[in-house]
Amino acid sequence: MRFQYCNEMKTGYVALVLCLNIGVDPPDVIKISPCARVECWIDPFSMAPQKALETIGKSLRNQYERWQPKAHPKVQLDPTVDEVKKLCNTCRKHAKSERVLFHYNGHGVPKPTANGEIWLFNKSYTQYIPLPISDLDSWLRTPSIYVFDCSAAGMIVNAFQELHDWSASGSAGSTRDCILLAACEAHETLPQSDEFPADVFTSCLTTPIKMALKWFYRRSLLCDSLDYSLIDKIPGRQNDRKTLLGELNWIFTAVTDTIAWNVLPHGLFQRLFRQDLLVASLFRNFLLAERIMRSANCSPISHPMLPPTHQHHMWDAWDMAAEICLSQLPSLVEDSNSEFQSSPFFTEQLTAFEVWLDHGSEHKKPPEQLPIVLQVLLSQSHRFRALVLLGRFLDMGPWAVDLALSVGIFPYVLKLLQTTTPELRQILVFIWTKILALDKSCQVDLVKDGGHTYFIRFLDSLETYPEQRAMAAFVLAVIVDGHRRGQEACIEAGLIHVCLRLLRGSVPIDTQTEPLFLQWLCLCLGKLWEDFTEAQMVGLQADAPAICAPLLLVPQPEVRASAAFALATLLDVGSDVCRDGATGDDECYDDEKVRAEISIIRSLLSIVSDGSPLVRAEVAVALARFAFGHKQNLKSIAASYWKPQSNSLLNSLPSLAHIKATGSGYINSNQYVPHASIVSSQIGPLTRIGSDNSSMVRDGRVSTSSPLTTAGIMHGSPLSDNSSQHSDSGILNDIVSNGAVNHSRPKSLDNALYSQCVLAMFTLAKDPSPRIASLGRRVLSIIGIEQVVTKSVNSAGSSGHPGDPKTSSPSPSVAGMTRSSSWLDMNAGHLPFRTPSVSPPRLSYLTGIRRVCSLEFRPHLMNFPDSGLADPLLGSVSSSGGTERSLLPSTIYNWSCGHFSKPLLTVPDDTEEILVRREEREKFALEHIAMCQHSSVSNLNNRIANLDTKFETGTKTALLQPFSPIVVAADENEQIRVWNYKEDKLLNGFNNHDFPDKGISKLCLVNELDDSLLLVASCDGSIRIWKDYTVNGKQKLVTAFSSIQGHKPGVRSLNAVVDWQQQSGYLYASGEISSILLWDLDKEQLIHSIPSSSDCSVSAMVSYVSWVF
Repeated sequence: MRFQYCNEMKTGYVALVLCLNIGVDPPDVIKISPCARVECWIDPFSMAPQKALETIGKSLRNQYERWQPKAHPKVQLDPTVDEVKKLCNTCRKHAKSERVLFHYNGHGVPKPTANGEIWLFNKSYTQYIPLPISDLDSWLRTPSIYVFDCSAAGMIVNAFQELHDWSASGSAGSTRDCILLAACEAHETLPQSDEFPADVFTSCLTTPIKMALKWFYRRSLLCDSLDYSLIDKIPGRQNDRKTLLGELNWIFTAVTDTIAWNVLPHGLFQRLFRQDLLVASLFRNFLLAERIMRSANCSPISHPMLPPTHQHHMWDAWDMAAEICLSQLPSLVEDSNSEFQSSPFFTEQLTAFEVWLDHGSEHKKPPEQLPIVLQVLLSQSHRFRALVLLGRFLDMGPWAVDLALSVGIFPYVLKLLQTTTPELRQILVFIWTKILALDKSCQVDLVKDGGHTYFIRFLDSLETYPEQRAMAAFVLAVIVDGHRRGQEACIEAGLIHVCLRLLRGSVPIDTQTEPLFLQWLCLCLGKLWEDFTEAQMVGLQADAPAICAPLLLVPQPEVRASAAFALATLLDVGSDVCRDGATGDDECYDDEKVRAEISIIRSLLSIVSDGSPLVRAEVAVALARFAFGHKQNLKSIAASYWKPQSNSLLNSLPSLAHIKATGSGYINSNQYVPHASIVSSQIGPLTRIGSDNSSMVRDGRVSTSSPLTTAGIMHGSPLSDNSSQHSDSGILNDIVSNGAVNHSRPKSLDNALYSQCVLAMFTLAKDPSPRIASLGRRVLSIIGIEQVVTKSVNSAGSSGHPGDPKTSSPSPSVAGMTRSSSWLDMNAGHLPFRTPSVSPPRLSYLTGIRRVCSLEFRPHLMNFPDSGLADPLLGSVSSSGGTERSLLPSTIYNWSCGHFSKPLLTVPDDTEEILVRREEREKFALEHIAMCQHSSVSNLNNRIANLDTKFETGTKTALLQPFSPIVVAADENEQIRVWNYKEDKLLNGFNNHDFPDKGISKLCLVNELDDSLLLVASCDGSIRIWKDYTVNGKQKLVTAFSSIQGHKPGVRSLNAVVDWQQQSGYLYASGEISSILLWDLDKEQLIHSIPSSSDCSVSAMVSYVSWVF
């Protein structure tokens, strides 16, 4: 927890020691005449000495009780050493681990000694008895706070510091938890002017408003028109802000908090002003004591030491507020029915804060009014405006949330969740969204105070906008994230049924449904039942798989990935013995869960080749969870198909084409089989890493057909569920009788489904995205198969000249999974892909740019190697040994949280810059198009440039940029080099990927009017899109997917042909298949399959608007 109220403490007991000895002056004090005499606003000479002493003690006790009613103040009047010892021991005994306050008034005894001794009395009051500070410290121990109101009080502070420095090796905690407030420095004497009370320091600490007004009165113009005695008659109560005294105290608190927060380090501010209510009050009042006593040439000191604050400009605001309030005092005292006019202080401070919001930024000085804004939250009249301004501030970024937490926002907004005011609901949800996007540790206190019910009601409210309800779903997801008590509380409140009802109402998804809302409903559900069996059962009983499955087909990849996450977390990672062992019990895996798991896995297998890496990552995580729960069966499947046979084919696994691909509309096993059948060269030999040789049971028949395991490449053939070939190699241990195998576990899932899962794992292990491939290999390792990754023999840049940039591609960082500026999040909606048009671009093209799949979240992982999607843990675990669930953490949740860390209320500052750049490029294109149309000469004889690409195998394809003198070239080994042909300079060189097959078939520019991306299509159908490809060593992989989902029977290579259409945002792909596949890159989704009219393969293709040739 960052700044909320960590290490919260309470002062449980207060020890008040008054050494006044009224009527007898100490021998080392020479008093002036007239002299300050008042103690606790009582003249000790107005009554008998003993009665005066008792009255003063009682008054001081009452003053402390106003600040801390349960502090149990105990008073000792003119005590002996034994009486003080007994008082201290009693307070510490009852306070236990709470703080004890020791207040010492030494106005009737000599000054402290240089050795750090304070003076007390003997029993007969004939002698002053010294008390060493070391003894006092040993009695009170820590935590403690001392107030010393006597001349030369700095002597005591020095003695404490020497004491703790001397014993620092054994009492580091003592130094930390010991707080000192002293009236003056070691060489100073307390003020004696009758302008002040004799205990001016104590008066400032315990009655600050009265002391501040009396001091201000003598220095203001009011002294000529206002009766001084009226200050003692200020009407109202200190804790009632609607009265004069209450408002003055409220303003004083805001002013002193503001001064402290602006001058102190935030850690020290938290310790002194937020952990302990009594300590916070004393330090606020200490700032006043410094201001008043410095005017009398006396300097109060403290430990920890504070910087000077007596000349801070916020004191001017206090003086103005005090003057406005005092000007009303005569009429209020004379007429009790007179209406009190509130000070404009808070309204003016809110206006100042609003001005800062209009012009401030992270790089400027923080707004000094932030503590005042929090104080304003206590007032109903200003609360809504303060919350709106606070929301605007928090939206500026995590640094703003951090500042707000440092000033103490948490208890304020937590208490506001108890309000039922409708107009506050939306802004409160927004504020909590911003807080939890930075610090999830608040979840414990939210549940403890019942705050989760506030957000569930808001989520279920139909009057609010979907975007706002998405924030409520986010808050609830954070509340239950890894917090079992939060999960239980939200289930009891019916959150699962609320979310499922909202999802059911959104399917089929209409155009008005907010994707962000659907995304966070799914994520909330996933976190709610993640690793929580009871919640999973509630979800299954509510038919959650059937409700979430349609969301796997929506256009938004974020929603698809979130739905996959929700379905994956429904898979119970149970005991392997219970699920797969021979000792399993019939009841340990009931029919309902079996049916649910089959439904979930079939749904997820249909998107194993989704165009978005974010979606495929969640499928990999789901398969890992499934593998942990069904490890033995999956190992059996893998074992039965694995056999080191050099010429065997991968012809026994059932095809993914047999899985119902809901909504894809193109899968037809008669036309072609999935591309999963061709295991590309990036996958090396298969190696069994498990010791399990258990057999596979398949429809009661034995099958041991094994895949080809050559030295580096696994070529496949059309896959079918053909098990006609059997082996009698004897690798099965099951008892076979009449062609049937006795099942070792009841209620086993269909073995065809297990086979499909293994096939999907292979598909992921050879994914074009390095991160997804890494995840896929880790999934395979769970079932005992290790993919040995063999680096390409052709190292990039081996023929490069000195000075050439490195051509090897560094592992793309997490931040690399982003799109170009055209795809970055600016608000919501879509930006159409555009070609140059006659009319200039309109602003509406930018207002609708939506947020798409990227892995920008968690920038602190940018320097981690490419070992997974979002968690450095992936990089630290061997791919061959993983059996823990933590090996494959989900990505979508943490990535999605990043959305709420970004500004949501403002448009990015680069909007205007993007518009200007686009207009310039459109103008350039139109001018040159016109020049070409009117030109009567076609001269192709003038050579512009002559470049040697230095490729060993020659250049296979090249691409010219339309708006800059840049050419991109690639060779057979998928090395890419970028040249500036005007300067004859190599700008960058890198490998498209580390396992090239047959080279690159085409290079295309995406978003050529903006910061263009480089689309690289490999001959095997893999598509990779790069950003910053012209900057040496800075290229980042935006996305990658396989554009070809199968091939014709008997074909061993694809020779993919692709074409990119900028205007529509479509990518057309074909090759050795029976159709042309149409991909929407904005949706990262296959949207259509166009049957080929010819049995021949497609060798070339060009698209224009809605035509394909």
